[in-house]
Amino acid sequence: MSALAAAPGRRPRWTRGRVALVAVALLLVVVWVLPLAWALSVSLKPDAEAAKTPLEWIGSTITFDAYRAVWETGDIGRWLFNTAYIASMTTVLTVALCSMAAYGFARTEFRGRKALYALVLAGIMVPPQVLIAPLFAEMVQLGLVDTYWGVILPQVAVPAMVFILVKFFEGVPRELEEAAFVDGAGRWRVFFTIVLPLSRPVLAAVAIFTFISTWNNFLWPFLVTTDPNGMTLPVGLVNVQSSYGVRYAQMMASVVIAGLPLLVVFALFQRQIVRGISHTGLAGQ
Repeated sequence: MSALAAAPGRRPRWTRGRVALVAVALLLVVVWVLPLAWALSVSLKPDAEAAKTPLEWIGSTITFDAYRAVWETGDIGRWLFNTAYIASMTTVLTVALCSMAAYGFARTEFRGRKALYALVLAGIMVPPQVLIAPLFAEMVQLGLVDTYWGVILPQVAVPAMVFILVKFFEGVPRELEEAAFVDGAGRWRVFFTIVLPLSRPVLAAVAIFTFISTWNNFLWPFLVTTDPNGMTLPVGLVNVQSSYGVRYAQMMASVVIAGLPLLVVFALFQRQIVRGISHTGLAGQ
């Protein structure tokens, strides 16, 4: 890069490569935004025009009848609370447990550590659907069906998050920890006062990814919850759609209602997401 291009306060020159990157980025934005825009457009149409062909972006009138129908038919407020509570608790427990497990694998030596870590990594390759039946049987035996903990506990042990945190902790300079040990600090104090503060970007990324995946999770809450008062938002909205049959306006309204909180979360924490990805080394994957 030339001195002119690198000088502070100067705008970078528009080379062919830069123009190509911007064009690809704009194309990806269109690809990602188009389905959401279409869902919003259909949800604001009268139900008779929602599946009309040829397709039209704007209906004859803009109406919120689909949102009103979904809200009146389902207990949206209760389902939002359930989903927010379950996602928040799952996120807190996942960050706490996975960070402690990852630090143990990265910094401590004990018999069977490599074998146990290999077993954790093997969990990344096991599809979650394979574990549905034994997990459900376990929840039945523990009496946790139709409870918050029955939804939360099976989601807090995430091998992928342990792997990400292990890789980050391995990059933390050992000299910082050794200096603390010389001053008389114990392992737990070093973990909480030195390692965790240095790990805030990756912890934020793990927390956000966990929150989003838990919020969107449908299969496990659907299986372990039968009480309408305990349903999460994705499960409850599916029940609303089932009561209506195939009504595209209500279906798209449900999609918008379920996705809007996540858009708010992403808008508020997009900087932490980007920093977390760059610190975990996931940017090239």
